[in-house]
Amino acid sequence: MWDWQSVYPAPAKLNLFLHVVGRRADGYHLLQTLFRFLDHGDRLHFAPRADGAIHLATPLPGVPPESDLTLRAARLLQAASACRQGVDISIDKRLPMGGGLGGGSSDAATVLLALNHLWKLDLPRRQLQEIGLQLGADVPFFIFGRNAFAEGVGEALQAVELPACGYLVLEPPLAVATAAIFGAPELKRDSLPIRAEQWHPGFGGNDLQTVVAARFPVIAEHLACLSAFAPARMSGSGACVFAEFDSAEQAQAALRKIPAKLRGWVAAGLDEHPLRALASG
Repeated sequence: MWDWQSVYPAPAKLNLFLHVVGRRADGYHLLQTLFRFLDHGDRLHFAPRADGAIHLATPLPGVPPESDLTLRAARLLQAASACRQGVDISIDKRLPMGGGLGGGSSDAATVLLALNHLWKLDLPRRQLQEIGLQLGADVPFFIFGRNAFAEGVGEALQAVELPACGYLVLEPPLAVATAAIFGAPELKRDSLPIRAEQWHPGFGGNDLQTVVAARFPVIAEHLACLSAFAPARMSGSGACVFAEFDSAEQAQAALRKIPAKLRGWVAAGLDEHPLRALASG
């Protein structure tokens, strides 16, 4: 039972591959990717307010309130449902900003799923996804709630069954600005599209990785270190890099051999978002 006393997870995601297959007339890039949930992420707490105000008790340094995705998500949901209830939100932040793990998008999706339940709004999943798309292209995936093959700008989703496995994730000590990478003139934008059923474990690469690794040598160093244990690639637009193992135990064994100066952690892949049942459809 999820209630006001519960701790609500906002899991990380990995892009098991990420190809840029074109560009729309409005400048948005057309992507194909495979999203996977991890059992590691941020944690959110909610407390009801009777005055209708939306308040974030744990603001992120350097992020103005009008730009914070959690506040924007709550206010969009409040407006879309004509809800008069308010909420205090606090976040235990574990995912790095600018890491390519979807932290801000996942937080926003958890706000939409949790408040849809706590405010007893019962909006269907599709409507929550439409609200989420106003916040960012990754948010609909987190509300969709299943590992997925994604197309378009990331909003066209098909559920995919994935094998159980473990991941070793390394966090280089920097944040990567997604817009700058997508705006890079040297970015490959013509990967051949595939059908969802053509994807298989180990397929493809990350078209953003070459650009990011060239601009940020520390990311290239993390990739090289991780590649000594298993094929490594970057998630999203970086900065985090990961490798897949048959089990979390194998990933832990590799982590013990990583130089102590590198920050890393191990997570298992999830079949679905822990809060998926909080939306219907």
